[in-house]
Amino acid sequence: MIKLGYKLMSEEHGPADLVRNAVRAEEAGFDFAAISDHFFPWLEEQGHSPLAWTVLGAVAQATRRIGLMTAVTCPTFRYHPAIVAQGAATVALLSNDRFTLGLGAGERLNEHVVGVGWPGRAERQERLAEAIDIVQGLLSGEMTNYSGRWLRLDHARLFDRPQRKVPVVLAAGGPKAARLAGERCDGLMATEARTDLIDAYKGAGGRGPRYCEVALCWAERDDDARRTAHHYFRWSATGWPVMAELPDPEGFAAASESVTPEMVGKLVSCGPSAEQHLAAIDKYVQAGFDHIVLTQVGPRQEEFLAFARRELVPALGRRKAA
Repeated sequence: MIKLGYKLMSEEHGPADLVRNAVRAEEAGFDFAAISDHFFPWLEEQGHSPLAWTVLGAVAQATRRIGLMTAVTCPTFRYHPAIVAQGAATVALLSNDRFTLGLGAGERLNEHVVGVGWPGRAERQERLAEAIDIVQGLLSGEMTNYSGRWLRLDHARLFDRPQRKVPVVLAAGGPKAARLAGERCDGLMATEARTDLIDAYKGAGGRGPRYCEVALCWAERDDDARRTAHHYFRWSATGWPVMAELPDPEGFAAASESVTPEMVGKLVSCGPSAEQHLAAIDKYVQAGFDHIVLTQVGPRQEEFLAFARRELVPALGRRKAA
């Protein structure tokens, strides 16, 4: 069954607006809301980056039904995995078991700020695997100590922990990470409609939900939508190998300087057409994803949510019932 999510872009909106947008998403009929967990925005133009965990606590109290999740949190540098587990357990209790923890390997943009450097990809993946073990162990109440190559846990215990263990979903940009999700996590997340990620996840034993993020930009005119998407989202054209390595918004501005609105328009579904946006979503559904997170690029969240309530949510609801 398809579930529809709404992206709380913490890089584009302040904390109070994020809470209001989550309430509107619940009213519009979205099944869950997923918040990005950043220290910096990708671009200076985006202008925001509040602490995701504080916002989640506020959203938990402002909503009643909608599911919540991080999309995604890096548990290896800026946060120790024990703190991530504690935060996840607390939000789950505040939201009455509506929370899912999304984890990922992170980007230098957000993690270098604590001054421990940014190692190569192999070390980052090793750290992530260790962090997953710690988070899962603490959330299940089965771990108090851990001694890995990179991470340690010393006599830790979560005193406030929900009876139902918080589900942990892992973001994957390649088959290796997708296999790790299948082996050690409760679900998969991706940003590309790639069947090889689904295959790797299932091949490693993954049986949980498969999340994906689909970028849209609704506006009354196609060209306005493309300009908005370019202004706020051109960083995405650099691709994950670059996005993981750049240290600051200035680096992303330089890396995306030659990106045009037309180029962004090939990555982001732009304009007023529900059929076009549904076709973009369908690529992910056909690839095997069943939890679809919609990212409306730019400031027009209220208009987009009204459009989604009128056009997208009913259409996907009919697909659920089919």
